[in-house]
Amino acid sequence: MTKDYSIQQTAKILGVNPQTLRRWDKSGRLTAKRKQTGQISRYYYDENDIEDFLITDFKALFKLAKKWALVSNPLELPRQFHCQDRSIFKGRLSRLEYDLSRYNHLIKIFPLIVAVSGEIGNNSFDHNLGNWPDVSGAFFGYNLDERKIILADRGQGILKTLQRIKPGLSDHQEALKVAFTEMVSGRAPEARGNGLKFVKQVVIDNNFKLFFQSGDAVLNLSKKKKNINIEKSRDFIKGTLAQISY
Repeated sequence: MTKDYSIQQTAKILGVNPQTLRRWDKSGRLTAKRKQTGQISRYYYDENDIEDFLITDFKALFKLAKKWALVSNPLELPRQFHCQDRSIFKGRLSRLEYDLSRYNHLIKIFPLIVAVSGEIGNNSFDHNLGNWPDVSGAFFGYNLDERKIILADRGQGILKTLQRIKPGLSDHQEALKVAFTEMVSGRAPEARGNGLKFVKQVVIDNNFKLFFQSGDAVLNLSKKKKNINIEKSRDFIKGTLAQISY
């Protein structure tokens, strides 16, 4: 059963003001529904319509993911983008795989796109199971026309996760660099903790692009920017936020 959203709720989800929604309604860009109760008319938005809008407007989708990962009191996400547990994430990852497989020009690389997305998304569940600070699960959305994928979570973040194994880590920049460059394992001498190193190599080898943030540490990675240069952001994301471009 789909959920109805008020004009105010929809404006918050899309990061616009109610006046913008009214203009979109008039132009047909995003049409509101009307419910009549006696003499009173109430305008609202159907959850499916909001999801369809976000699927086609990548800028709005990324804005929603970042806001959800950033704010202290997050909005309830449209269900299509919130993977509350690993099984839901796996199902939607399979859907991404199917969608990508239909493009002949992606036939050689779509398994790698799925693998990178799966590695980042599964990390959200692997490292936060039973320790979610507030909202559990991962944000997962993509736009096939823009060739971009977004993943985010409100978990403990890279620094806190790695401090269990390397308690000497003191800041988010150092932790993010370690995550992408060092083999880290809580059960030495096993060769574990290689996930983000795998992501890095796939991005560089296949001319993908990756934006990755945890805390106030940001990494932009590509074939042209293969060195791990961590920058400091004014925004602070407690968990993680990632954008994959292919």
